[in-house]
Amino acid sequence: MTDNTTPRAITCKAAVVWKRLEPLNVEEVEVDPPNSTQVRIKMLYASMCHTDITYWDGTNINPLFPRILGHEGTGVIESVGEEVKGLKVGDTVMILYIGECGECSNCASEKTNLCSRYPLTVTDDGTSRIYAKGQRIYRMFSTATWSEYAVVESNYVVKVDPRMPPSHACLLTCGFTTGYGGVWKRLKGGSSVAVIGLGAVGLGAVKASQILGASKIFGIDVNDMKRDMARAFGVTDFLNPKHSGKPISQLIKEATSGLGVDYCIECTGVASILNEAIASTKMGVGETLLIGVPPEKKVGLSLIPMILGRRTLKGTNFGGVKIHSDLPKIVEECINKEINLGDLITHEVSLADINKGFLEYMKQPSCVKVVIKF
Repeated sequence: MTDNTTPRAITCKAAVVWKRLEPLNVEEVEVDPPNSTQVRIKMLYASMCHTDITYWDGTNINPLFPRILGHEGTGVIESVGEEVKGLKVGDTVMILYIGECGECSNCASEKTNLCSRYPLTVTDDGTSRIYAKGQRIYRMFSTATWSEYAVVESNYVVKVDPRMPPSHACLLTCGFTTGYGGVWKRLKGGSSVAVIGLGAVGLGAVKASQILGASKIFGIDVNDMKRDMARAFGVTDFLNPKHSGKPISQLIKEATSGLGVDYCIECTGVASILNEAIASTKMGVGETLLIGVPPEKKVGLSLIPMILGRRTLKGTNFGGVKIHSDLPKIVEECINKEINLGDLITHEVSLADINKGFLEYMKQPSCVKVVIKF
């Protein structure tokens, strides 16, 4: 006999992309119960990221359709698998796209936040448990937050501190934390920093630079509407290369007595900016961190070896932040008002109006973060 408390499939609404570049369709989907190590979450908030666009337009590594997008979000656990520990029904949680077992060699290392047991899953791992019109729906990474309910491996879930609004916690599940973490574990007080691209990721890098005591923080963007928010987050010098027609590296060197900066954080993913980002740093000791997701499938990076000149070039996933060991420290800074995440939210939509947010608001110059409220 089946126990009446046993979770059953839930019929709900989700935004489904059936074919590449088509508008999202909000329609009924069926979300199965979690397996033994998963949790099923009733979504409260999800936010939009430019990485979602690369999964919508097919420029990511492995485009699969039909798919539910979304990899940033918060919600309340509705049901848990029998092997899940440390989480219970009713917990408000953040949904992440990497895990941390705390036991593997990678988790024990200070060099990476990519767990060997619960890795970054670039494409759906086959456990989505979401169906529509008789077929399984793929997810983005191992998440699908643009749905009223999502099923996620429990190790990719972190409890939300009750002192923090879920709408703000949502913003820590990718973009802002990626930029913040990219600087957090590298920068030394008194250093000079240049951040190229002042969206949520770039502003995260700016804020970390400010908190860590950077002497100069250059914010570079071709959108003058980013100027005021950038300064509010900590930019000391805003530069728009369109106004001068000069290369980014030349502008930065002119502002640093020809030396360049100690660190350059590249957040646009535009291939043509790579050499400029490297050349903006100090010869021999400068470090460039690549964070931005390329807007094109074939990036065609053309690194000029002479520009590298014993400088350091690095990449990162989620800013090197470990979701269980490190993320609570950033949450605490938000609770203490050192970081004002709410300032990043420029637009809010319902799930029914998701196309307005995804296809309209995200293209507006004033847009930083679009949040979906369920």
